[in-house]
Amino acid sequence: MKIDYRPEIDGLRAIAVISVILYHAQITLFGHEIFQGGFIGVDIFFVISGYLISSIILKELKLTGSFSFKSFYERRARRILPVLLFVMIVSLPFGWIFLDPSRLTDFLNSIFYSLTFISNFYFHFSSLQYGAIDGLFEPFLHTWSLSVEEQFYIIFPIIITLVYKYQKRYLGTYLIIAFLISFAFADWSSRRYISISFYSIHTRFWEILIGVILAYYETKYGRKIRHNLLNSVLVLFGLIFVLSSIFIFNN
Repeated sequence: MKIDYRPEIDGLRAIAVISVILYHAQITLFGHEIFQGGFIGVDIFFVISGYLISSIILKELKLTGSFSFKSFYERRARRILPVLLFVMIVSLPFGWIFLDPSRLTDFLNSIFYSLTFISNFYFHFSSLQYGAIDGLFEPFLHTWSLSVEEQFYIIFPIIITLVYKYQKRYLGTYLIIAFLISFAFADWSSRRYISISFYSIHTRFWEILIGVILAYYETKYGRKIRHNLLNSVLVLFGLIFVLSSIFIFNN
């Protein structure tokens, strides 16, 4: 099951990518880092992933009454693995040349855990703080977010298919409750257990669930709000919130 091309989602992807690049560039003006909230690009990707994946699942369930796990996981593998393997193969010679033995071991470990989609836990248990100097020696540190998404791809289709089959009328309620629990837990743990809160799926799940909830209600009621002015106002406010976060948020 495919969904129609959505140019506005590609626009959001562009904003997300550019904001992350600018964040890592650490551009300063008059002693102030301009794009210090650019990390929000990762959060945008989580929302997009939740929306797109659940749209595919829900539309297939609605139209056919069933869901092909084989086809779903095959598409995910074809989309992700070729690029990931290419980047790994290209990176290996540079790691061999430029990293000392201990760093090279860490580098190879990160490749292994990236391929098994648990690199987020590997980096947490390595006590590696994202953005720290040591992160410069971990070229695959960015795969923590890919691992979170892959864990979502593995777990969520099974859960949502079972709920849709046996508790369909309560699906929206369950999604909102799960969102609130994850959001509350993320807020609590981010003040006490920063690393695990940053890297883990259970504290990132609320971001993904925003997209899932949007997809659920869109599938149920349709996409367009019939009031054109309200459509335009919502788009404008959404864009302002996202862009302002890039400049206002800090570590």
